[in-house]
Amino acid sequence: MTSKAQKLLERMRQSKANWKRDDLDRLYEGFGFIISHGKSHDIVKHPDFPELRATLPRHNYLAKGYVEYAVKLIDKLLEQQRRAGYGQEFGESRKIG
Repeated sequence: MTSKAQKLLERMRQSKANWKRDDLDRLYEGFGFIISHGKSHDIVKHPDFPELRATLPRHNYLAKGYVEYAVKLIDKLLEQQRRAGYGQEFGESRKIG
């Protein structure tokens, strides 16, 4: 996880409105998610926790629900990483031990 992604997450926590698709792409990728292209939507999955997934439309401006879901998904990721013994820094992808 990058500090830019952490700052973006905090800004999205404060306001869920007026975000673009590029912003969500940067957020997800900053926390290690991989975005792949489906037929009409793109699919977001985390390589270490494949049960954490989302779909994104391809248009530029997004409804608030997509941002709300992204924030919740990142929170789930951080919690699962903490439980699995990943590094102390938020979003660190390496397991310790």
